[in-house]
Amino acid sequence: MRADEPALRIRSLRKTFTLHLRGGVRIDALRGVDLDLFPAESVVLRGPSGAGKSTLMRCIYGNYAADGGSIRVAHDGTSVELVGAAPRQVHDLRRRTLGYVSQFLRVIPRVPAIDIVAEPLLARGIAAADARRRAAALLERLNIPSRLFDLPPATFSGGEQQRVNIAHVFIARYPILLLDEPTASLDDANRGVVVELIQEARRDGAAILAILHDAAAREALATRIFDLAPRLAEVA
Repeated sequence: MRADEPALRIRSLRKTFTLHLRGGVRIDALRGVDLDLFPAESVVLRGPSGAGKSTLMRCIYGNYAADGGSIRVAHDGTSVELVGAAPRQVHDLRRRTLGYVSQFLRVIPRVPAIDIVAEPLLARGIAAADARRRAAALLERLNIPSRLFDLPPATFSGGEQQRVNIAHVFIARYPILLLDEPTASLDDANRGVVVELIQEARRDGAAILAILHDAAAREALATRIFDLAPRLAEVA
């Protein structure tokens, strides 16, 4: 991925939701969004509730299907169009290029935390022993006690779950990181560790798009602010 070419290029992006419980009223969540995100850049989305920050993240990651426009992702030396992409292509982008930290931990029940964190490395062919060793080191850095490594994180506190979620993404060194409130639910000490991990990823060349309501984290991490104006409006 070249530093002078965008890792992510968004043009005229649109996303509309249909509210079936309100007689099929449609709501514009995103309308005409243009954004370039470059390697070694940390862009923080800003806007009030309803401006579409999380919707934009989910469209980029493929959780939501955009209704129009373009999302081009630098992947394997080429530019891949995500809008309308086949599920297999979206899966490949997620496995090797797009890392997404959401506000919620979604994992298979009863799987130990260390195996959840190691999974992205195993998917890339890393030996199991090495993957678990690296997972343990990252969990320790994020202040997860070793006695919890072999327990399923469904039993953990909210802050511990969020740190497992972060470890699961950051262990893979994705070239593009989508971070939706990564420091939420964390105390000051653990917030500082997460900020350090994000700073290190950017220095290593990752292109970062983040939602950060925490003013201190935003000040420490943002190289640029991108404003999303409120776009929620009923359309015919």
